[in-house]
Amino acid sequence: MANPLHLLVVDLETRPEAAILPEGRDPGAFAKPIQHEILTLGFLLARIEHDGQSERYTIRKLGAASIVERGERDILAGFWQLVDKQKPRLVTWNGRGFDVAVLKQRSLIHGLTAFNWHRTDPRFGYDYRFESNWHCDLMDVLGDFGASPKLGLDEAAQALGLPGKWNGRAENVADQAAAGDYAAINQYCEGDVLNTYVLYLRWACFSTRVSARGHNASVQNLLDYLEAGREQHPHWGEFADRWRASARPCPLFVNEPLGEPGPQPPESHLRSEDVLP
Repeated sequence: MANPLHLLVVDLETRPEAAILPEGRDPGAFAKPIQHEILTLGFLLARIEHDGQSERYTIRKLGAASIVERGERDILAGFWQLVDKQKPRLVTWNGRGFDVAVLKQRSLIHGLTAFNWHRTDPRFGYDYRFESNWHCDLMDVLGDFGASPKLGLDEAAQALGLPGKWNGRAENVADQAAAGDYAAINQYCEGDVLNTYVLYLRWACFSTRVSARGHNASVQNLLDYLEAGREQHPHWGEFADRWRASARPCPLFVNEPLGEPGPQPPESHLRSEDVLP
C-alpha cells in the first residue's frame, strides 16, 4: 500500500451563503456544510521524511488563500489539485464534521472532480474514518471517535501551552468579511493551522508515528520557519513568542530517551515494586 509523501494541515473560514439558506431558518442555527461559502483556506504543507521506522516533517509552505485573491471555485480546484499532485496525509481539527464536508459539498456546486482523493487506497484511504494515515482528524482521533466528549481546538491548544485562538474568533469572521478585512481572517486561519500542526506533532509522538527525536526536529524546523517569516508575517513570530512564553508546564521539546525506541524485551523477573504504584 502506498504511503503519503507530504503532510497537509488545512483549516477553513466560512460564512453562510444567504442565497441558499432555507426560508424561516432559525437565525441562531448553524448552517449545513453545503450552505457555507468558503472565505479562506489556510494550509501548511510539509514534506514527510523517514528516520528509520519513524517520520519527521519539513515545512514547505504555510499560507492562506482567500476569495479576495480568487473565487471559491478556484480555491476548491486548487485544493483538489494539490491532493492529486502531492498525495498528502491530510490533518484537520473536526475536518470530518465540517471542513472536509464543506470542501466536498461545495465542490458539487462547482462541478469539480477529486481524483486522487477517491483513488488512493479505496478501502483505507481519505474517507475511512478509523485510519489516520491519509486523513487524521485530530479531534475525532483524540475523542476516540465519539467515545469521549468533543475537544475544542482552543481547549487542546491552551492545555499544551499553545497560543490557541489569540488572534481571532470564528464568530467574528462574517463581520470581518463584510468589512473587507480579509487580512485578519487569513491571519486567524493560519493561527488555527499552526495550533493544529503542533498538536499533530505531539499526537504523532504519543502514537509512535514519530520518535522523540523526530518530534523535536519537526518542532525546531517549525520555529526556524516562523522566525524566517517573522518580518513579512508578524503573526507567525507572535505565535512562536506566545508559545515560548507560556506558563504551562508543557515543554516545546520532549525528552529523547537513551537507547533505541520501540518495544523492549520483557524482563525475566519483575519485582513487585517495579509494577505496583
